[in-house]
Amino acid sequence: MKSAALFPILLAALLVWPGDAPAADAARPYNVLFIISDDLTATALSCYGNQVCSTPNIDRLAAQSVRFTRAYCQGTYCGPSRASFMSGYYPHATGVLGYISPRKAIGDRAMWAEHFKNNGYYTARVSKLFHMGVPGGIEAGTDGADDPASWTERFNSQGPEWKAPGDGETLEGNPDGKKPVVGGNTFVVVEAEGDDLVHSDGKTAAKASELLRHQGKKQEPFFLGVGFVRPHVPFVAPRPYYERFLPYASMTLPEKVAGDWDDIPAAGINYKTSLNMKMDERRQKKAVGGYYASVAFMDAQVGKVLDALKESGQEENTIVIFTSDHGYHLGEHDFWAKVSLHEESAKVPLLIRVPGKKPAVCDSLVELIDLYPTIAGLCGLEVPARLQGKNIAPLLDDPSLSVRDAAFCVNGRGMLLREDRWAYIQYGEDAKKGIELFDMQQDPEQYDNLADSPEHQEIVAAFAKKMTARLLEVRTNDLDKK
Repeated sequence: MKSAALFPILLAALLVWPGDAPAADAARPYNVLFIISDDLTATALSCYGNQVCSTPNIDRLAAQSVRFTRAYCQGTYCGPSRASFMSGYYPHATGVLGYISPRKAIGDRAMWAEHFKNNGYYTARVSKLFHMGVPGGIEAGTDGADDPASWTERFNSQGPEWKAPGDGETLEGNPDGKKPVVGGNTFVVVEAEGDDLVHSDGKTAAKASELLRHQGKKQEPFFLGVGFVRPHVPFVAPRPYYERFLPYASMTLPEKVAGDWDDIPAAGINYKTSLNMKMDERRQKKAVGGYYASVAFMDAQVGKVLDALKESGQEENTIVIFTSDHGYHLGEHDFWAKVSLHEESAKVPLLIRVPGKKPAVCDSLVELIDLYPTIAGLCGLEVPARLQGKNIAPLLDDPSLSVRDAAFCVNGRGMLLREDRWAYIQYGEDAKKGIELFDMQQDPEQYDNLADSPEHQEIVAAFAKKMTARLLEVRTNDLDKK
């Protein structure tokens, strides 16, 4: 009788016992979910103001995050950018200005994900985190310039890319319309047959969701890197994602300004332009529509991953980051794709959601290289003093603060220093290949290069000194030490 009477009391006590699951979760270190898109300009996202391309899932994350309006990559093409934020070193420090892994340069120093792995985290990569050729590497399902030491497990997401069945057109170098759909780093639009799982990003979302649900049941914390390859060319997505952007003729192109290139140094003319791609207005508008459809497809996959995180029971214990490796031109200055050092190419979207911290908008200059020290610190890990990025965690509590006087970025031809008011671009370390200077308050679209203006020569001279100092700083590292 006494045992039976005590049972309801014991049951009630067990239901509120401090050692129950909620307390165990609270004691668990933060997990990290790092989501990165490929070749994504912030201006294609509705949370950054786009009124044509709706991205409800990324917007959902933005509403819970600190959204950075002035985040910059350190390299405006895939390999150097990814090598930089994953290693914690600037491209000039590692010498990684091409499509290789930075492992040879940094030796046994831990990469970002590897640092978490060394501290007891399960670390996994799904698809493209370090550089991976698109579309070639995705078609083959290979690892690219990946770093095996960074991961407990890694998964590639093979897909058909430009070979996907559907309605396709090659837009680049095809003025007479006779060229078939082709592979390579080429502007191609394919309105594909089949569902999301036919394609690499659909498979990436499915695998990442599976891992989240599985890891949510385990006690060990996780660092999960999820790399989507869209909207990188080819612009391939299931047909339904194109419907909202049809007819393509309804797409709006950026303003064309007569003589726009007259004050841009030859080294500053982008490698892909409307002129050298032979893209007429019709094809340019279709390129914009194809890009937006690819963004919409990628956004849907982000939504699946976020839903899986919630289902895992770990949403309130997981830091979520969303960004891109660099920006992208969609016809601004008649430039297309990446590589230039103008805003469209150098600036990236960046959302950081930390449990318990209020959503906000932050206008401070930040760099992708800041992610390694910031996220390590938030998770209670030692932050290696050798890292060249800054800890931007204070901005997550007070977004009105500022942590940088300037952001630094390279493209293999030149270097950018982006300050609050000025954008200074120098081609060649001696500036012999040209300079660009833009007043970003008066000329945010960068049409008027002031580098040769007599009244701005003091500013140019001051920036030249700053660039020399910055180059010395980014090269000062411990990589030459044993």
